[in-house]
Amino acid sequence: MRFFTLTLLLLVGVSMHSQVTQPVEDSLNIRKFYDVSLLHGKSYEWLDHLSNKIGGRLSGSVNAERAVRYTREQLEQLELDKVWLQPVRVPKWTRGIQEYAYIQVEGGNTTVVNIAALGGSEPTPRTGLRAQVIEVQGVEDLQNYPREMIEGKIVFYNKAMEPDLIDPFDAYDRSLNQRYHGAVQAAKYGAVGVIVRSATHRIHDQPHTGTVDYGDLPQDERIPAAAISTRDANYLSGLLSLNRGTSLYMKMNSQNHGEVDSHNVIAEIQGSEFPDEVILIGAHLDSWDLGDGAHDNGAGVVQAMEVLRLFLKAGIQPKRTIRVVLFMNGENGLRGAEKYAREAQGRNEQHIFALESDAGGFSPRGFSLEATDQQLERILQWKPLFEPYLIHYFGRGGSGADLEPLKDSKIVLAGLKTDSQRYFDYHHAATDTFDQVNQRELELGAATMASLVYLVDRYGFSEENKI
Repeated sequence: MRFFTLTLLLLVGVSMHSQVTQPVEDSLNIRKFYDVSLLHGKSYEWLDHLSNKIGGRLSGSVNAERAVRYTREQLEQLELDKVWLQPVRVPKWTRGIQEYAYIQVEGGNTTVVNIAALGGSEPTPRTGLRAQVIEVQGVEDLQNYPREMIEGKIVFYNKAMEPDLIDPFDAYDRSLNQRYHGAVQAAKYGAVGVIVRSATHRIHDQPHTGTVDYGDLPQDERIPAAAISTRDANYLSGLLSLNRGTSLYMKMNSQNHGEVDSHNVIAEIQGSEFPDEVILIGAHLDSWDLGDGAHDNGAGVVQAMEVLRLFLKAGIQPKRTIRVVLFMNGENGLRGAEKYAREAQGRNEQHIFALESDAGGFSPRGFSLEATDQQLERILQWKPLFEPYLIHYFGRGGSGADLEPLKDSKIVLAGLKTDSQRYFDYHHAATDTFDQVNQRELELGAATMASLVYLVDRYGFSEENKI
């Protein structure tokens, strides 16, 4: 009986010691990630090259393939277990010569305004397009006008991002429909073109591009679509309130070229105990062409790469396979994400967790999560480990567009949540440049991502592996 009691006390002591030492060890390892990233990081250097030596990386472009080669080379230099390219077919669209537009009022006075063709837009006729303008407040407002009021005109979608929504992504989502579906809906009413208020809270002269979707509309019925800067949108709206006969001239030289070959860039550290369980870190390698794509999504690309480097530099061998995927065509089609998910499912790969950074290189605040109640409860147990780094947000929300094709009932999807109040100042605009990214904020984000990946790798989501 005495032997049994001593044995039981010993086992309890060992268990209690394990419960105490695990959080301490986790805290020390997480600290290593932050130390290496802040003192000896590579993410900012990589982003400098992507932004300033390569530039905008429009899907299907020469720059996009230069980015593929560069990121592959840099990952190979880390001496990971495996680095490879995954072929994917992507749409190729070019902007052509810079767009030109002016507003004309009755009497002939004109004012030049700033526009940018939406990605995938049809061009205007060679001599340009001139028509009267009708202003509507989003796609849903079109139904309030009879066809004869819209036919032959340019529809001006002027629904602004709502300023009273605290999370700017909520405001963006609620204004997105007019950009994405505005052209196809206006075409049904006989409109000859559309201009869309740029998706940003900032009032400035920079138009913000983004994808327009024509759906199954026949080619000969597709109409040109452009974004107009918020300052010029306000000016045009003011003129229309005084003179409904106001017209707009716009000239766009965009062109769709069909599909071309491209690649996803993939690299991994193989797991030592459960190599068949995959933890994925993703970002889209392509960007729009107006800026150099530093925030969207060069920051996410270099942070994903840095996660692998941080594990190596911290001397942490993961139990599970940690894989980085730099997706091509994240901006205008998700072809890379769909190809990756399709092939992974065809090989019956077991992805247990996927994390994407696509909210800019701003200060990290936490993670938005798509998870079951049980999975979310597990992650919330780790929250105290992040408090020294001012990481506090762990809540339900979208993870990232490139992860959606992987979604099933088992995998946990996560998105790095940043302090994104300024994100839409730069999103899809010429202002999205390297000089707008703060090095320290970028490096903090990479370390934060590595920390969550480390905890998922160590404990997984099964009940027996609780801290």
